[in-house]
Amino acid sequence: MFDINQMVADAARGSVSQGMLAELDDWSPAKAEKVAREEGITLSDDHWEVIHLLRENYRHHGRAPHARQLLNGLEERFEREGGRKYLYLLFPRGPVSQGSRIAGLPLPAYSSDPSFGSVE
Repeated sequence: MFDINQMVADAARGSVSQGMLAELDDWSPAKAEKVAREEGITLSDDHWEVIHLLRENYRHHGRAPHARQLLNGLEERFEREGGRKYLYLLFPRGPVSQGSRIAGLPLPAYSSDPSFGSVE
């Protein structure tokens, strides 16, 4: 069924037009490497761990309702490595926004909101 409210909400949060893939299956490691190169990142095993975690989270839960919620989950998972500081070393333009772009995922709500502290 067509849901105009969902369509408006999706448009407000960013959609496929911002470079995200319409389906998880459209993504490939080669596409991730290409996007990462364009963003000045050489993907390491550490990057791939975050990327795969983002994709698994999306596969099981769909788009996060809020970028902060996703960032908090990432911080908790990577606490031993340094938490938020570690994640920003890997993805300087934001582990949620830049990580999601490289992972081929739609951005969660408020992931590029300047008041949230996005560096984009």
